[in-house]
Amino acid sequence: MRATFHLKTLSVAVAALSVASFASAAGLDRSGQDITAFLQDGTYAETVYTYINADVTGHDNAYVGSDDKAYTQGKKIDDIAESYDFFRYGVKTDINDTFSVGVLYDEPFGASAAYSGNNNFVAQGDVNAAVNAISNGVASSPAEAGVVINNLTGLATAAGAEAQSLAAQAGAAAAAGNLQQASDLQAQAQAKVAEAEKIAGQARSVGAAVAAAQAELATQGEATEVEVRSHSLTAILGMKLGENKNFQIYGGPVAQRVEADVKLRGIAYGPATGYTASISPDQDYGWIAGMSYSKPEIALKAALTYRSEIDHKMRMAETYPVAEELGINPAQTNTMTLTTPKSVNFDFQTGINPTTLATAKVRWVPWGDFEIVPPLYNEVSKTNAAYGPDGLALVDYDKDQWQVELGMAKRLSPALAVSGTVGWDSGAGNPVTSLGPIEGYYSAGLGAKYNVTENWAVSAGGKYLWFGDAKGVLPTGKIVGNFEDNDGYVLGAKISYQSK
Repeated sequence: MRATFHLKTLSVAVAALSVASFASAAGLDRSGQDITAFLQDGTYAETVYTYINADVTGHDNAYVGSDDKAYTQGKKIDDIAESYDFFRYGVKTDINDTFSVGVLYDEPFGASAAYSGNNNFVAQGDVNAAVNAISNGVASSPAEAGVVINNLTGLATAAGAEAQSLAAQAGAAAAAGNLQQASDLQAQAQAKVAEAEKIAGQARSVGAAVAAAQAELATQGEATEVEVRSHSLTAILGMKLGENKNFQIYGGPVAQRVEADVKLRGIAYGPATGYTASISPDQDYGWIAGMSYSKPEIALKAALTYRSEIDHKMRMAETYPVAEELGINPAQTNTMTLTTPKSVNFDFQTGINPTTLATAKVRWVPWGDFEIVPPLYNEVSKTNAAYGPDGLALVDYDKDQWQVELGMAKRLSPALAVSGTVGWDSGAGNPVTSLGPIEGYYSAGLGAKYNVTENWAVSAGGKYLWFGDAKGVLPTGKIVGNFEDNDGYVLGAKISYQSK
């Protein structure tokens, strides 16, 4: 084996593409939070452009009833995935043979989805259909809902009166010394109170369905949309250790900015149709730490990087039309806490022979711990006893994300290298939120790098994505759509400079 493989032209042959991920593949992951620019030798700088286009279609749920897990194929949902692009920048230099510094910019988290057409995710303005769907078929029009509400209110009142009568009888029995009878009557009274509260809750639900139907009419033609944007700036200081400086530890602060907008429209969202939220931009701070090992004579590099979670306190303006029916202010501005997830990245490369390089990337993000809990949305959900004392989150995920990508690069000439990659992303669970209905993906990519001069190089390539089928669900667990046979592609380009 040669002492040196001379694989400089291969080491970043298609790095711009291998880290590109699709926002909805797992949680809100977008850039993959790559730090390989900092791991390059000497002075290094790069500008990476990534364009992602996906086709995510499906069908809404035509089932009307109380079974949240039931699904009947309904109307077609056209492509909801908005194409998007973003830049990533990195610069790194060695202060001496021990210390290195670098600055990285990326857009780590994001989402961009918009529904359209004639389906349950677009407000159609049909009040009768909305009442029927949102009340789970209990009533098919506002007039019929009024009759149902009056009947339920009467039953609740009668149950409440009977509870009072039983409580009075229990008091009398206790006064007469009949303690067992008093206990039995008190238990019956409590059961009647529970029955009255349940019936009253059913009446409120039907009333909320009517209010939501009115919101459906007021927002006629509007569609469900979500837009999440983030920006991250990372400063890194590294220190090489060992006799041959093969080991390195590194770390530094991370500044992160996040903002978002959400609109829920259509009868798919039940009483939440018409809900709108705008999260003002917030910047907060975390940190990064890692270690790496290199063996230049065989082009081997391995790095393990940890990024901390970052807590944001964000101003959030919400409007929730149905809240007024429940005695809650329907337009509020509050502070919401949002924690973007921690992550672990493992990057590896090694020479196979003097012209061939193998690469591997593994990423883990605990999306199972992530949730978005808007205050007004959560407050309204707590009026339903079925959702417990904590209420509902607007977005959460069931599972953590695992992402793996394997690659091979081949030097064809001193200035030209080509590469290929295959990848897998686990997704963050299925069913998953209707605002990002994909269960991970498989991918395959090709790329090339050309050294224009000794220091300057350009890289370009593409990647094809096969998305996993997924059921779209509400925070309540109700299935509202089915999304199958979807795909997408990634295009990327990079300009890099390196001086050793």
